[in-house]
Amino acid sequence: MGITQTEGGVTAPKGFQAAAAAAGIKYQGRNDMAMIYSEAPCAGAGVFTTNIVKAAPVKWDKNVVDTSEYVQAIVVNSGIANACTGAEGDSCCRQTAQAAARALGIPADSVLVASTGVIGAQLPIDKVTAGVQLLARGLGSDRAHSISAAEAIMTTDTKKKETAVTFSLGGKTVTMGGMCKGSGMIHPNMATMLCFVTTDAAISHEMLQKALSADVEDTFNMISVDGDTSTNDSVLVLANGMAKNPEITEENEDYRLFCQALNQVMTALSQMIAGDGEGCTCLFEVKAAGCADKAQAKILAKSVVTSSLTKAAIFGHDANWGRILCAMGYSGADFDPEKVDIYFESAAGSLKIVENGVSTGYSEETATRILSQEKVTCIMDVKMGEASATAWGCDLTFDYVKINADYRS
Repeated sequence: MGITQTEGGVTAPKGFQAAAAAAGIKYQGRNDMAMIYSEAPCAGAGVFTTNIVKAAPVKWDKNVVDTSEYVQAIVVNSGIANACTGAEGDSCCRQTAQAAARALGIPADSVLVASTGVIGAQLPIDKVTAGVQLLARGLGSDRAHSISAAEAIMTTDTKKKETAVTFSLGGKTVTMGGMCKGSGMIHPNMATMLCFVTTDAAISHEMLQKALSADVEDTFNMISVDGDTSTNDSVLVLANGMAKNPEITEENEDYRLFCQALNQVMTALSQMIAGDGEGCTCLFEVKAAGCADKAQAKILAKSVVTSSLTKAAIFGHDANWGRILCAMGYSGADFDPEKVDIYFESAAGSLKIVENGVSTGYSEETATRILSQEKVTCIMDVKMGEASATAWGCDLTFDYVKINADYRS
């Protein structure tokens, strides 16, 4: 049995429940808190922002992941990031975890917390703890609970972001599901975007952390909306073992298949974030091919996907390939510009626009048609080897500035 896409999110694996609630933290008339709960204790793993300015929940979660015997619940709020909030912010994390512990009958150090929203504002802890009570009472494992939780963590996102897969380990059917949020301030360097993955696989904490730390390098660390690395970036994975497969404790075939499933889930969620960038009209995928090694490929792909001039050209459906070659040139990677081929691809077709560093004399009309789709791919072949890498971003529009000019209001 391979890896099969299935309907669902964080409640798809056995033993996981979710809930959403309206706590009135910042938003009115909508859910703004979510909870994920496992009926059984979980191995937990996490990767977090490398921004020196770290939000209080990031510090709390890193300590829990590193030191707690197990994890069993996650409490998330949207609207306020609980970043740059000093001792009061740290206290909010502790009080939130304690409230969840009381409501769920689990240890406080098994509760992870996450926040997203405005930096610098203090969380109204009375509203948060009241929200925790509502969440605990509203837990459920059906599809509606997963959907409402995914919607509750949105800020400037325009759509919920969920995915799930099934696969087989040791003769047992295993499920993995995930949800995330992210639209602006997206340029993760991990290990404001948040990602939560649940699975009923049995895997040790050490192997789970190893799998996650390796996987973010090719997924969340390869997306960018605006070049801003958030104070709150966090990816958390919980594995409760309820699938009853033989526990993965070493790098065997089961571990490799687990890593493939994790990569499929994380890649899907990464693309959802990149394709829902603030104000964007399309997902912009950039593939660097024919590279001497993976490091060179990643540098080239990320340089192009983060180029503001290139992103603006994609918004204008303008095949301005000079901006792409320019972004490759200042990336720091060494290559021969007179050997580079560049292609654009989308649902409308494929077109080679540059061959050996010069224009192919392509049709601008055809190029515009290809660039007018919801997903646009740029491929750069530097003809130096077999390595490749893919990065994901989006176009840069007028609305990005509008959204961020008055975000606090």
